Amino acid sequence: MALTAWRIAMSDTPTNEQLVEDLVRLLTVEKRAADIFEGGQQIDGFGRVFGGQVLAQALQAAQSSVPDTKTAHSLHAYFLRGGREGHPIEYRIERDFDGRSFSNRRVVAAQEDEEGRAVPILNLTASFQVPEQGLKHEDSPMPDVAAPESLKTDMEMRRAMADKMGDKLSEGQRALMLRPRPIEMRTIDRLHWMNSEPKPPRAHSWFKTAAPVTGDADTPALHRAIITYASDYTLLGTSALPHGLSWMRGELVGASLDHAIWFHREARADEWLLYCTDAPWSGAGRGFNRGRIYNQAGDLIASVAQEGMMRKRKSKS
Repeated sequence: MALTAWRIAMSDTPTNEQLVEDLVRLLTVEKRAADIFEGGQQIDGFGRVFGGQVLAQALQAAQSSVPDTKTAHSLHAYFLRGGREGHPIEYRIERDFDGRSFSNRRVVAAQEDEEGRAVPILNLTASFQVPEQGLKHEDSPMPDVAAPESLKTDMEMRRAMADKMGDKLSEGQRALMLRPRPIEMRTIDRLHWMNSEPKPPRAHSWFKTAAPVTGDADTPALHRAIITYASDYTLLGTSALPHGLSWMRGELVGASLDHAIWFHREARADEWLLYCTDAPWSGAGRGFNRGRIYNQAGDLIASVAQEGMMRKRKSKS
């Protein structure tokens, strides 16, 4: 859909409940044949497909091929090409291993290019385990940060930033910045798009779905998929913080290269989760980022890692 048509379609702002319903539909893949699934498209989407969407849909396809007795404990993925909004994505599964305790699935996400050829856009491998008791320790306590209820919403901060930047934002940038989102975020630190001064590469943000997840879709598998979807927010931008640069201001060119998640315990995506990110290194046109996700009780529920391409945009002159 063209940007102008998208703006007209968004004139009636959806409710939070509608946004979450749309997210659930987006992350519910449909079986087309044996071990072949198709992912839905974002309503009125334009431009490049959000990486978290492809990750979550690929995980959903993999989860659909594993018995309910086994749950996903990790995934590792490589982004190969940017997906295009408005075109279906096919997910083909290879059942590489099924043991008593563990199973492994390999997923290739493919989409037709502009010439009508099906090309892979993401490779994902996921591992599943029958839940069991084992030795326990946690050596990564949750940071003592402000509660989400005391913070401004991400959308409030985006509106203020859009007003401040004025004509510096293109119509497309402004529309993308102010687009209603199914994931509500409340940020403790200044993210890359809020910040133009170099600062340490660390950030802390709370997130949850904008409304409760209800109905038949309210399953642990879906909550894992939503957490996977949300884990692609704010992560790559952490490695931009030491440089005081931002994609939002057109100062950087970048794309996610890979993404890994380890699920440590079950969690609900419609309850506040704290996302702590840090970037120990950037160089050679890449930035490496890590994430830890906690529930409000302070339990570590997932760990994340991602490397992305990150280059300073060259001046047109």
